[in-house]
Order: sequence, then C-alpha cells, then structure tokens
Amino acid sequence: MRFLSLGVLAGVLAWLVTGCGGGGETTVTVYAAASLSEAFEDLAIEFEAAYPDVGVKLNFAGSARLAAQISAGARADVFASANGATMSRVVAEGRTTTPPVLFVRNRLALVMPIDNPGNVTGLEDLSDDGLVLAVCAPEVPCGALAEAVLADAGVDADADTEETSVRAVLTKVTLGEADAGLVYATDVAAGGSKVASVPLGPQFRFNDYPVAAVSDRAVAADFVDFVLGPDGQRILRSHGFESP
Repeated sequence: MRFLSLGVLAGVLAWLVTGCGGGGETTVTVYAAASLSEAFEDLAIEFEAAYPDVGVKLNFAGSARLAAQISAGARADVFASANGATMSRVVAEGRTTTPPVLFVRNRLALVMPIDNPGNVTGLEDLSDDGLVLAVCAPEVPCGALAEAVLADAGVDADADTEETSVRAVLTKVTLGEADAGLVYATDVAAGGSKVASVPLGPQFRFNDYPVAAVSDRAVAADFVDFVLGPDGQRILRSHGFESP
C-alpha cells in the first residue's frame, strides 16, 4: 500500500479547501474604489465578526483600473465602483453574477495644503494658470465628475496632473506638490491636519456608487447583502457617504 508523504498530504488538503486563508478560513475578495478604503476596512471588520469563518481580502484602486483587472480575469468576488459607467462596462462583458445596486453617493470637495499657498477659496480660483491643480484622469470616476462640476460652474481650469485614483490626488496635495485638488468629500478626512477644504454644495453633481457580485460564490452575495444592509449603511454614513 502506498502512503502519501506528509508534504504531499498537506498540499492535497490545502487544495481541497476552496478559497481559504489560514486555519481553513474562506476568503471573499473585494475590489473597491479607492475612495471606499477606510469605510470598507471598517465594514470588513464587522462582516468578519458576523461571519466568523470568512476573511475579507480588500483590493483598493481607481475604479477604471479595477474594472480592467476584472475584465482581464482577476479573481474578484465583489466589485464596488465609484460610478455607474465603470460598472456598466463590467456588466456588459458578463463579468457580474448579480445586478449592480446603488449603495451610496459621494460629492466632490476642493482640497488645499493646510497652509493654502495658492489662497484658494473656491472653484473660480482654479482658473488661475499660476496654480498647480491635481485631478483624477478623465477615465476615472472622480475625474469625470470633476470635469462635469467645473463645466457646470463655468470654470475653465487646466489640470497640471491627472492621477489614476482619488487618493493619488489627495497625496499630491498633502505633500504640497499641488496647490489644490478635487477629491471626494469623504476623502478629506483621510488628509487629516495636512489639508484644508472647501466642500461643494448640493447644487453640484455627485457620483452614485454601485456594488455587484463578480463570482457566484455564496460569500460574494453575503458581502453584497451586508453592504446594502443596515450595518453596512451605518458604517458608510459614518464615513461621510450619503444614501443614494
């Protein structure tokens, strides 16, 4: 009779446990827009408390980059995008297993370094060619929203740098590499004492955020349900997101 070596046996057992982390724990992999970072980190903690046998793996980046990764076959279970257009591309490719549902909305804010070297007080100041302005690239949801808001305000502003995520814009401002930037209102808190901000009022456009399951695993649907449920919504509102 042939016996498996301990090493081979361990490998077989690991292979038999699908989607597992350490200790036989099932993992749900969530691809989420960078602006959701702190909120989804808190949400993951409460989800794991509610589902003790499930661990949450979070992957944050610009929505367009995440969508491209999913389109290329990345092993995501859930996708939370910062706008509907990006989600629609993933849906059109047949990459989702549940219909996308809007779960929060977000508005823009104008941020400056805390010492505000450009003396920026509002959107109209962004037309000054002497200012260094950072925004998201147009293909990124926060960039598309910034273009729309500036157009609605009648402000002709030329960006000096276009970043792949809203957090990259915030970093430029906190490091003093830009005099101003357009980020989501929920990102201002992440800048802490390093930034000053001017919130933009409800008269300006906003982004609705959709979420959908990408895999057909039960934990994917469970995570989406948690995001949409009262606990998930409470966490998101605590981070400044608005109900859709």
